Amino acid sequence: MFRHITSRFSPYQIGVILAFLASTGFAAKAIFAKLAYRYGVDAVTLVTLRMILAGSALQIIRFYRAAPTEPLSYAQKWGIVGLGILGYYLSSILDFIGLETVSASLERLILCLYPTFTIVLGAILLGQTISKRVLLAMPLTYLGIALVLLPDLAHARSDWAGILFVLASTLCFALYMTLSPKLITQVGSMRFTELGLTVSSLAMLLHFVLARPIGTLVQTPEVWAYAGLIAVFSTILPVYATTAAMQRIGGGRTALIGSFGPVLTIIFSVSILGETLGALQWLGAAIVLAGVWIVGKKG
Repeated sequence: MFRHITSRFSPYQIGVILAFLASTGFAAKAIFAKLAYRYGVDAVTLVTLRMILAGSALQIIRFYRAAPTEPLSYAQKWGIVGLGILGYYLSSILDFIGLETVSASLERLILCLYPTFTIVLGAILLGQTISKRVLLAMPLTYLGIALVLLPDLAHARSDWAGILFVLASTLCFALYMTLSPKLITQVGSMRFTELGLTVSSLAMLLHFVLARPIGTLVQTPEVWAYAGLIAVFSTILPVYATTAAMQRIGGGRTALIGSFGPVLTIIFSVSILGETLGALQWLGAAIVLAGVWIVGKKG
């Protein structure tokens, strides 16, 4: 069947499909989390369940995908530890805590700012140049977020604490995106991703042991089911799909297609969770997406 698909579509078309599937998986994460919260599970426990399941699946994948690799240097090992904690542990736990009080659509729109944050951090930390296009896009995205935030806060559907948690998550992920490319080039994208996720799983387990009684892991079948959906469809599969897409169509096009994720989250949140956006918020969402599109546009 897969051979039939690969013969029917070009590598570029397959890359576009993979990037869209990854975007869909990441967009569904907030929806699964919101549905799980209805059963009384807290953010720390939900992320722990997610990482237990994702980490177990990851080790199985690594076992069957085992291939000879060069030993990592001391600096590379500590780099993977630091970036794994930053990109997959801190950004995840902060995001899930924010989702306890912030709507799924608003969370995804705030996370949508990470490309511009990444560019700014690249300029500050690595001396990279910020293009005129990006300088135009940044105020657009911030204006859009402001339009979305104000009515949401006025109707008490979110609070500043939750927004700040999601914003901190976005900054952590942007910092991870800024610092990781050099190490990914050295050790390989698949190996880096697998080792980084392993580190984050261990960090989350340590966090859980220090913060919660072990009995908290006893959750309803519904919570475990949603944690499983997050682990498989919003963690493992999107990560591998994104890597495969980048190999076929490049990082820029993959990120551009990924910018459709906020639209998917809004559609999911309105149709599944019953969340609503006012006309001003829809305008803000459109402005945010326009800014992201400008950043990702090639040429």
